[in-house]
Amino acid sequence: MKKILGIGNALVDILVHIDNDDILNRLGLQKGGMEMIDAQRKREILELIAKMPQTIATGGSTSNTIHGLARLGAKAGYIGKVGNDEMGRLFREGCTRFGVIPHLIESEEDTGVAITFISPNAERTFATYLGAAATMQPNQVDAQIFDNYDIIHIEGYLIFNHDLILDVCKKAKEHGLQISMDMASYNLIESNLDFVKMLLRDYVDIIFANEEEAKAFTGVEQVEALHALSEHCPIAIVKVGKDGSYIKMNGEVTAIAPVDAQRIDTTGAGDIYASGFLYGYMNDYDALKSGNLASYLSARLIEYVGAKLPDEEWVKIKEEEL
Repeated sequence: MKKILGIGNALVDILVHIDNDDILNRLGLQKGGMEMIDAQRKREILELIAKMPQTIATGGSTSNTIHGLARLGAKAGYIGKVGNDEMGRLFREGCTRFGVIPHLIESEEDTGVAITFISPNAERTFATYLGAAATMQPNQVDAQIFDNYDIIHIEGYLIFNHDLILDVCKKAKEHGLQISMDMASYNLIESNLDFVKMLLRDYVDIIFANEEEAKAFTGVEQVEALHALSEHCPIAIVKVGKDGSYIKMNGEVTAIAPVDAQRIDTTGAGDIYASGFLYGYMNDYDALKSGNLASYLSARLIEYVGAKLPDEEWVKIKEEEL
């Protein structure tokens, strides 16, 4: 089996269930919104919620994808930047516990955290601190790491740092790796369109996009967007929510049917979809089998709160799907 490396914003997810809006009002957070916060505000929030029941797990788009790949049995590593603090140690332990090889850069900045308040109706309110993750620089990524892998998966959230993502793509190609990328955000695509087009044209081999991201890049939708994306890189995947997804690979379009699920929380659904497809690709599955695994994983994940499946689900997946 091929080996895969991921690089992205290393964050720790902190999920807090709340009974009412009191704490949101106290913190001045808009219900259902997402606020980028600084280190001081992050510390204030963590202090306030310290005695509240919470779930803590490694996070960040690529980290979620790599976690899913490792749980499926892939040999996987992860590059990110964390602080020399308790959250940084939690992130490292979260990698190694499930077999991910951590290639972590340490920073004087605090480790990034994504604090999620979950209301009784499952609505989520975010307070996100990027911290150390946002300070990763090209010269901090050791090119020798690439010698041990066949594919690298990159999250689109790194696009804000042109120098970093371009340097990573160049190093990957110099070491013979294929490059997989998730577009991550239509806002980033719109504001960096020419740069993203260059990345897909010159470096990216596999591109994942949802409906909004695909339209932001191509100006068209669904299968038309799929064809337009495939003009820039060899393998294109467009996810269309409840209608499933489309894959164009080896010049052929494959429609992937959605899998029935009770939708509770969509956090990380796109990330674990990438886990499923990439696992199939690494094991020489065809597009239909890879896509069906990706669709199944997404369906199972949205039946839980958070971006990680519980252990019992992974047992079922390995018994029924692999």
